[in-house]
Amino acid sequence: MTPRRGMQPIRGRVLLAVLTLAGLAAAPLGCGRSDNSDKDLSEIRDTQRKILSRLADLEKKIDRIASRPGSPQRAMGPDPARTYNLPVEGSPVKGPADAPITIVEFADYQCPFCARSEELIDQALAAYPKQARFTYKHFPLTSNHPQALPAALAAVAAQKQGKFWEMHEILFANQQALSNEQIEQYAHKIGLDMARFKKDLDSEEVKAQVEADRRLARRAGVRGTPTVFVNGRLLQNRTLDGFRTLIDPMLSGTPAPAAAQETTPRPRRDG
Repeated sequence: MTPRRGMQPIRGRVLLAVLTLAGLAAAPLGCGRSDNSDKDLSEIRDTQRKILSRLADLEKKIDRIASRPGSPQRAMGPDPARTYNLPVEGSPVKGPADAPITIVEFADYQCPFCARSEELIDQALAAYPKQARFTYKHFPLTSNHPQALPAALAAVAAQKQGKFWEMHEILFANQQALSNEQIEQYAHKIGLDMARFKKDLDSEEVKAQVEADRRLARRAGVRGTPTVFVNGRLLQNRTLDGFRTLIDPMLSGTPAPAAAQETTPRPRRDG
């Protein structure tokens, strides 16, 4: 078994001490010995044997510590067995306000998998029209998608004028055309007050809302998009059946079955 990190430097210092003491034990005495030199040498060697014995015991202890199994590393991404607290206040919501099921998606407007996820979300809402609601959370992957953050800010600015979902749909429909100028064209197309839109787009309030979503995502272990939760539980199987597997037990009050293996592509990671 490979020793734990940090054990090798300690062992190196122990071995250095052993070799140093061994060298002292073997070194010849210099000139000018006294009559008690033989006695002194015997005492020195006796002390060295005791020290070497203690160092050997220490080495054994180090080996025992190094052979212990290390703590298992936490898997990347949210824990499927955990229920996360994901507040929806301030976020756009689609569906009945009093729905017992809340679907939360962390997504990125330039992520192609997120665009494909839109149809699945609509299917889930259609399957549970009175029981489920959907809220969208921003998690722009800026390392991969340079226009994802401007798009997220534009969606929040549109939300302030009551037209989040109109902007949401047009951004996903034009993932390859999200320059700042094109985003302004979309804002005009959906009928936004352009002066207010531009002002909100640069406001600290709008930036803070996007950043709050990103912080919430990181606290929940989100590493890529899309990442979907159902009442705080990770949706591993991103299909309608996957939704049913989580939602039906929640509605009936019965324990949900063990998490199934993920059968859809892994979310794309930032960076």
